[in-house]
Amino acid sequence: MGKVKLAPSLLNADFSDLRRALSFIEDTADAVHLDVMDGNFVPNITFGPLVVRAVRSITELPLDVHLMIANPAEYVEDFVEAGADWVSFHSEVTRYPGEILGLIRNLGRRPGLVINPQTPASRVFEYLDLVDFILVMTVMPGFGGQELLAEPLGKVREIKEEAARQGLQVEVEVDGGVKTENLPLVLESGADIVVVGSSIYRAPDPRQAAREIRRLLDP
Repeated sequence: MGKVKLAPSLLNADFSDLRRALSFIEDTADAVHLDVMDGNFVPNITFGPLVVRAVRSITELPLDVHLMIANPAEYVEDFVEAGADWVSFHSEVTRYPGEILGLIRNLGRRPGLVINPQTPASRVFEYLDLVDFILVMTVMPGFGGQELLAEPLGKVREIKEEAARQGLQVEVEVDGGVKTENLPLVLESGADIVVVGSSIYRAPDPRQAAREIRRLLDP
C-alpha cells in the first residue's frame, strides 16, 4: 500500500498564523490532520468548518478531518463543503455508522471510522467494506500532548488481518502521543498513516522536527 503517510495535527499549532504553521510541514506531510472537538463527545472545543475552510485556502495538501463530535451526520456536509478530503468519526457515537460512511463516500470524500483505546477492533469489522481507513486512537480523545498507550497498537494488526480476510485493502491510521521515541513501535504495528502533533508544533524547530519524523518514516 506504499509508504507510510505522515498527517501532522494542527491541534498544537499557532492558530494566529496558520500560513506559517503549515509552512513547517508542506515539504514533509502527506495530509493535514484537523481535530474537531465539540465539547460534548469530548470535553474540549476546538474549531468548526470556518477554520477548515481557512486551512483549505492556504494548502493543497489533503485535509484529514477527524470529527470528535456527538452528531457527525449533522455536520459532514458542512465540513466537506469547507474542504475536507478525508472525514472520520467515532464508532462510539452511533450503533449504525454505515449511513454516515455512505454519505461521506457519496460526497466524493474518503470515509474513515475511529475507535477509542478501550473499543475493540471487532467493532469496525462489519464496516471495513465501507471505509478507506480506520483511525486507531492511542490516547483518550480530547486533549493534545498525552503519552501514547501501547496496548491499542495491537488493533492495527487485527484490523489489517480482518481486512485481508475479507479481500479488502484498508489503511490504518494511528493518532495519539506519537513521537520519535515511540515511532518504531507504531511502525512495527503496521500503521499506514501516523498523526503527529505536539512533537512537531511544541518543538523548538517545528520544521526540523517534521523532517526528522519524515526521515524515520522513509529510512
